[in-house]
Amino acid sequence: MMRHMDREIEKLKKRILALSAVVENSVEQAVLSVTERNESLAARVIDLDNEIDQMEVDVEEECLKILALHQPVANDLRFVIAVLKINNDLERIGDEAVNIAERAFFLSRHTPIKIPFDFTMMSDKTQAMLRLSLDALVTLNTDLAREVGARDDEVDDLNRQMYLHIQNEMRRQQNDVECLVHVLSISRHLERIADYATNIAEDVIYLIEGEIVRHKAETFH
Repeated sequence: MMRHMDREIEKLKKRILALSAVVENSVEQAVLSVTERNESLAARVIDLDNEIDQMEVDVEEECLKILALHQPVANDLRFVIAVLKINNDLERIGDEAVNIAERAFFLSRHTPIKIPFDFTMMSDKTQAMLRLSLDALVTLNTDLAREVGARDDEVDDLNRQMYLHIQNEMRRQQNDVECLVHVLSISRHLERIADYATNIAEDVIYLIEGEIVRHKAETFH
């Protein structure tokens, strides 16, 4: 017969995976709202934030209940701790998706500007990192988790390149400075999502191997 705590752990697992799916979709829709200049899509992402926040609270309460009532040890304790941390990063990713959508909302109401950078490449790489980290969580696969860390530097480099491109473009398109600042902000929000995806991947490794790799770049990357 399944232990009561096993049932609670299983329920917690379903909750964190459900939140993962909603957050991943929110990021995807936020990026689309930028590329398609879709104001209504951006508004939907912003509206979805309350649902993500409530799901995050529900997961946290579930974790605290398990800790208080069952006092888990070993693997079960590690799972609950990892979920608490991943839950927090997912909520922050949801916030970054809202930030991107707000920038998209602004840009959709202004004359299109030429983005002096391959925005699609950066958004694709960031979303791929998020997808990999969540796949690593679902499948408990450390190889996938480590691949996320290996890709983080690529997104960091793209963000730095974006900053330089926008800086130069501001000198040429002085009438479009405000829009260019919003584009630069989108780049920064994508870079933060990549960082949070890296955090999730690190927590997956901790969950499976019991090893904290956050400060061991040579191990994780």
